[in-house]
Amino acid sequence: MFEVLFETVQDGEELYLDWLLNGLAWTVALALAGWCLAFVLGVLVGCCRTSSNRGIALAARLYVEVFRNIPIIVQMFLWYFVLPELLPADLGSAMKKMPPPWGAFVPALIALSLYTGARVAEQVKAGIEALPYGQRSAARALGMSELRVYRTILLPQALRIIMPTLTSEVMGIFKNTSVALTIGFLELTAQARQINEFTFKTFQAFGAATLLYLLLALFVYAIMHGLERRLRTPGSELTIARRRFFLLRKEAAKP
Repeated sequence: MFEVLFETVQDGEELYLDWLLNGLAWTVALALAGWCLAFVLGVLVGCCRTSSNRGIALAARLYVEVFRNIPIIVQMFLWYFVLPELLPADLGSAMKKMPPPWGAFVPALIALSLYTGARVAEQVKAGIEALPYGQRSAARALGMSELRVYRTILLPQALRIIMPTLTSEVMGIFKNTSVALTIGFLELTAQARQINEFTFKTFQAFGAATLLYLLLALFVYAIMHGLERRLRTPGSELTIARRRFFLLRKEAAKP
């Protein structure tokens, strides 16, 4: 079915499979780099969203509303086409002359990081607000600074609570890398489209890319699920024995 992947490229010695694997490597690199930046940014902004300082909270909310509500493809275009024109002439010219694939990688990284960071920030905010407010009050009454309260009490608990939603965001950023093809970045989807243009084997090219995306998503899910189980707060889930006990009580209560 996928024999085309083992054919030699018309104008070189590479296989079409090499193109696909190269695109997969750049997809993983972009997603991992984007997630690292997005996670750090999201945690910082999420904490600022719940800050007692109204100015900081308002600035954080403005960031979230702007970057979360503008489509990722529009942000890609803004960072790739508009940013070099707004910078000083020398710096803008240097960005335009960056060799491939870095000329597209950097704007795509900025766009993915800011977009995903805004989404992570809202989840961090929700996790912090899910905690009893008395914890913050008690810590402040003990003389702890607000920064220390977040670092030692609120944030560790909030991150454990939102681990399932963070799993969705990690998987989402891997899929959102496909948008980078619109600015010329040769990630997995772009390479599949290029193979299709050379061979006219649409099903084989995009079918192989689909399988790679699926395997990548399953791998990421397995890692995140393992982290979720490892970092789960003790006692946050019912044990098997307690589940059986409650089920038996429910059955016994039926008329």
